[in-house]
Amino acid sequence: MIFRYTILYVAEVATTLDFYERAFGLRRNFLHESGDYGELDTGTTRLAFSSRKLMTELGKSPGSADPGAPVFELAFETEDVPAALSRAISAGAVLVQDAREEPWGQTTSYVSDPDGYLVELCSSVQLPSAG
Repeated sequence: MIFRYTILYVAEVATTLDFYERAFGLRRNFLHESGDYGELDTGTTRLAFSSRKLMTELGKSPGSADPGAPVFELAFETEDVPAALSRAISAGAVLVQDAREEPWGQTTSYVSDPDGYLVELCSSVQLPSAG
């Protein structure tokens, strides 16, 4: 089994794709002609978006994200967290936590996207070996 994609439920898929392209430099993989589903190319695992309208039509009751009480976060690794943070804010992200050095040696910052999803911008961290 492989982890293929994560789908976030958003108000407007095209607008969200545009935001993620501008804020984080991701490349659009495609937007369905209906405008209700789209994906970003993020490597072997895709970051996808579906409209809340479509999910409602499919019998689901999607909730709204709350960056003040998140149940998960997206994390994008970068070599320059302050520059990535500045780019994201310029594209319309809302600052949640400014860039800071963590005790474990990683630089982190947090923003929320226009739909309220929490996004971490972080440097790499040296993980302990599994063995």
